[in-house]
Amino acid sequence: MHDGSVQLPDRVRRMIEERAEAVGFRALKDAASAMSAAYRESRAVRVSDPARTAAYLVTRMPATFAAAHAVLRELRERLGARPISSVLDIGAGAGGASLAARECFPEAQTITLVERDPVLAAAAHQWLPQAAVIVEDVTRIRTLPPHDLVIAAYSLGEIAEPLAARLWQAARVALVAIEPGTPRGYALILEVREKLLEAGGSMVAPCPAATPCPLAAPDWCHFAARVERSSIHRRIKDAELGYEDEKFSYAAVAREPVELPASRIIRRPRQRPGLIVLETCAPGGVRTVRAPRSDREAFRAARKATWGGAWG
Repeated sequence: MHDGSVQLPDRVRRMIEERAEAVGFRALKDAASAMSAAYRESRAVRVSDPARTAAYLVTRMPATFAAAHAVLRELRERLGARPISSVLDIGAGAGGASLAARECFPEAQTITLVERDPVLAAAAHQWLPQAAVIVEDVTRIRTLPPHDLVIAAYSLGEIAEPLAARLWQAARVALVAIEPGTPRGYALILEVREKLLEAGGSMVAPCPAATPCPLAAPDWCHFAARVERSSIHRRIKDAELGYEDEKFSYAAVAREPVELPASRIIRRPRQRPGLIVLETCAPGGVRTVRAPRSDREAFRAARKATWGGAWG
């Protein structure tokens, strides 16, 4: 993972802002409030009218893009030279994860989105005109078309049927699952991770080993991606900051083994006078790393360390 905020491509941001302006601020703010409540309560978000669609595009799509971008950047790094020529985005929404995939894997000539909501599917087609957009409930598709990379971003929690096995069958190189960084989202990711490893998958990220997760409840593994807020986003949220942190949990699994880091930083680094403290997950379990200023090399490395980044 990397520090610094990310934002949707300029062209996409402009198109979203045009939609938001057409709806009007009051309707947009009310729709955004209703959607935020549904998201917090893990209820499926419906975008049945123009106001809700615009609110989703302004508030949730940049967050989906940022989380997917952080995860796919890590996958790109771990896969090394292995090319990704095709991407299948399941429960694609308005295409936030597909846009991130296009940036992280520019060699991908084929991008296929499956989204059951025709309104969101139509929006995705606007900024991904070359992509194949299938308007269908993924649970109704018996055999998913094989692609190098399969992505399920913020979609498995809204689908009642367990899909991990079918998604894995469709993944020629790797599969990525992303869910909200809540205990419920993390539990779902753990379940998917277990099934994929049992099916012969190799761990890519975030775990530094394929061993059982060492975290015990009420603790849970999650990370954060910084999202740059547009001016309309700030106004809707009554927010002073120009950014927000999107919390997410994820698992990336590949067909072939990749080189794993010695450990991963699972909390935001804590800075104290002359000392940086890192909480890391290693193959042997959770460890606390203390980097004092007196150890120049470790201190310098710890100053550059980020939540979600590799360590050692």
